Amino acid sequence: MPLGKSRFDLRQPQRGHALRTNQRIRVPEVRVVDADGALLGVMPTHEALKVARQRGLDLVELNPKDAPPLCKILDFGKYKYDEAKKKSRASRTQMNSELKEIKLRPKTDDHDLDFKSRAARRFIEAAHKVKFTVRFRGREITHPEKAREQLDWLVQKLEDIAVVESRPNVEGRTMTLLVAPKEAVRQRAAQAKVQREKEREKALKEGRTPPPEAQEPELPDDDSDDDDDDDEGPDA
Repeated sequence: MPLGKSRFDLRQPQRGHALRTNQRIRVPEVRVVDADGALLGVMPTHEALKVARQRGLDLVELNPKDAPPLCKILDFGKYKYDEAKKKSRASRTQMNSELKEIKLRPKTDDHDLDFKSRAARRFIEAAHKVKFTVRFRGREITHPEKAREQLDWLVQKLEDIAVVESRPNVEGRTMTLLVAPKEAVRQRAAQAKVQREKEREKALKEGRTPPPEAQEPELPDDDSDDDDDDDEGPDA
């Protein structure tokens, strides 16, 4: 006989705690704070509801684990709006570090190498990690010195803002190097993001067009046709 399905799917995300308001507060008494933050003390829940109604506001249970639960008299609609706004601001100002990859070839010339070092600097100053990948073709793999020189030069160019997280490492036909922003750089990037969000909110409040988001550099792909050479022998 097949077993019946469970009423609850434990794989599904559980809903977070929902604030109880007004008649949904079923405990006999509560500790009440008014809209200005003044403590009104412990009172029967029906009395607290009466006070809230007289003021044209709601009774909201903020901490159900208190004994008795802590409630506040406030405008619940405005409260939800303010909380949503706080979450949106926190999401926009949160630093989301990504791994950016910059591709090189042993034959990448000095001009392109300098361009890519400046692009890497912009990534790092935005609090991203950068992975440099040098791809070898044919017999280039037998002479990795040029690639190491390139990576050493890049590390030197970025040493004021980055630390080496993974030294040059050869895997198959590639050599990689991973660098990460220093802590001071991360902090500056976080502060700059907060400031940009403040300027954005100010512009929207004043009816102006908010400043554009910072654009990340676009890099040419030195490795675009390497797949055509993956099967070449060492004498290619």
